[in-house]
Amino acid sequence: MESGMRMHLTTVNQTNTSMKTQFIILGTLLFTSLGFNLQDRVITGKVTSAHDGSAIAGVNVLLKGTTTGAVTDVHGKYTITVSPGGGTLIFSMIGFTSQEVKIGSRTLIDVQLAYASEQLNEVVVTGYGGKPYKRSEKVGIAADYYAAPSHYPAEYRLPDYNTEEYDGINENIFHDALRNPLSTFSIDVDAASYSNMRRFLNNGQRPPKDAVRIEELINYFDYDYAQPKAEHPFNIITEISSAPWNKQHKLVHIGLQGKRIPVENLPPSNLVFLIDVSGSMDMPNKLPLLKSSFKMLVNELRPQDHVSIVVYAGAAGLVLEPTSGAEKKKIIEALDRLEAGGSTAGGAGLRLAYTTARKYFKPNGNNRVILATDGDFNVGESSNAAMEQLIEAEKKSGVFLTLLGYGMGNYKDSKMKTLSMKGNGNYAYIDNITEAKKVLVNEFGGTLFTIAKDVKLQVEFNPAKVKAYRLIGYENRLLKNEDFNNDKRDAGDLGSGHTVTALYEIIPVGIDSEFFQVDPLKYQQVKIDPSAAKSKELMTVKFRYKQPDAEVSKLIVHALIDEQVSLEKTSENFRWSASVAAFGMLLRESEYIKEYTYEDMLQLAQGARGADKEGYRIEFINMAKSFSSVVAKR
Repeated sequence: MESGMRMHLTTVNQTNTSMKTQFIILGTLLFTSLGFNLQDRVITGKVTSAHDGSAIAGVNVLLKGTTTGAVTDVHGKYTITVSPGGGTLIFSMIGFTSQEVKIGSRTLIDVQLAYASEQLNEVVVTGYGGKPYKRSEKVGIAADYYAAPSHYPAEYRLPDYNTEEYDGINENIFHDALRNPLSTFSIDVDAASYSNMRRFLNNGQRPPKDAVRIEELINYFDYDYAQPKAEHPFNIITEISSAPWNKQHKLVHIGLQGKRIPVENLPPSNLVFLIDVSGSMDMPNKLPLLKSSFKMLVNELRPQDHVSIVVYAGAAGLVLEPTSGAEKKKIIEALDRLEAGGSTAGGAGLRLAYTTARKYFKPNGNNRVILATDGDFNVGESSNAAMEQLIEAEKKSGVFLTLLGYGMGNYKDSKMKTLSMKGNGNYAYIDNITEAKKVLVNEFGGTLFTIAKDVKLQVEFNPAKVKAYRLIGYENRLLKNEDFNNDKRDAGDLGSGHTVTALYEIIPVGIDSEFFQVDPLKYQQVKIDPSAAKSKELMTVKFRYKQPDAEVSKLIVHALIDEQVSLEKTSENFRWSASVAAFGMLLRESEYIKEYTYEDMLQLAQGARGADKEGYRIEFINMAKSFSSVVAKR
């Protein structure tokens, strides 16, 4: 009888299990038929200040434990897609206390963030490297991380070591316009220094001076320059006013606007992803973030574009033959299979990547190697000199180079910058998923499609009006004057829609300045041509460039009339670039900005924010505001 009971209960249980399975299947079908998606959920919301209720733009929204993220727009709004299981969102912004919010079953999550400075009794700006400091020595995200590190993903953690490398920068000085009237330099559209600087400040650290390249800070932002209409693919804009940090000096703003080509009209691409999978890349903010970055790029590709994937660790290998952009799933699956481990044979990887690019070369197309690494090469060609020779030899094939830097602690900025300058390429530092979106999605054309190469500028100053001048930034991009007309001399490249901005600080004739004191010559005299004294021109800007497939340059000449306007009446472009330059000089503790303060710089920036559709400028303002409050408490 007991045996019969057991058989009966077993049958009942089997029946119940079968019925539950059927209910689950029917429920799934019902949800699907009603349009419910059991795979993903879209979360939206708004982030505001707990202080005054105003919207906060530029807040990073991260799904905890992943690299899935979003950033709030100028209205403080965000949208992020998460799995049906939900999870936890981390809201972080320089100058505000980070906040974690469990998603649960919600699809609308609004958050208020408090100023981080209100919760810190003592704040100290530290150098870079070394072991973690106590909570009162950190700012923003880092401050909260050190209070409760287990709550934060590894992307936000500082390593206990530092072997980062930066090339030295000797700040440009004032030059005599009478004896040395020419200033020549290569353009620089790279913006790696800005995102790298932001990474330091996010971690509560002051960046090393040599990590701050002022021209890259300025050129991180878009400027509202008019599109070119003449035969050349560029438009030159000039403007002059007083220097904000020295009223006796003048500031000249030079802007270049590259022609913007619609994505659908861009030539087909032959891209080779060259990915570092060595052991040093085995960190959450390196290979996992790298994969997420490239997936966003893959989603931008068209059927006529093709991608190959080369990886290197102890050796180099081709893991994906050229694959059409129409086969996104195949490319993404290849990326998902990558794992880190081994030494770093960067030279071998570069050779294989260039060989692959040449093998599948697209005539009249965009042929490019995209190298993603922390720059820590240690096998084969690894010195800067060896890498330069390799890159210079390969670029003659017509294959361009893009470098994407990742990670911290052992990051080799000096090597990445060298490769960028020698390889007809550009260079970006990816510190988070939002920056990856900026570089590879928002600026897709500018990052990957070159419209001009070997772009140089040469400025001739009128010594009847200019006593002395200095170029702000571009220290590692200076050229000899005779290089300007030498078409064999390499220079920077400009992408579709890119802008380039350069600033000159000028001491006018008749002004005595502590920054420029030169004794008169004993054995010769240098005289000013009478026509110069009669001219209304302050300076002449000459601009040389080559078409991407050409070897002979073209020349554009633009004269700047000395018509100075007050700083308040200058364009937002002028005032914004000046404020960013000032911030860079303050970080570098420049001798030329002694009396100017962070508060002065912030006031100038806040009045020049403009439309700021992507929220990059308000992020800068908040970052500078937070840092200035730190400095004030030192």
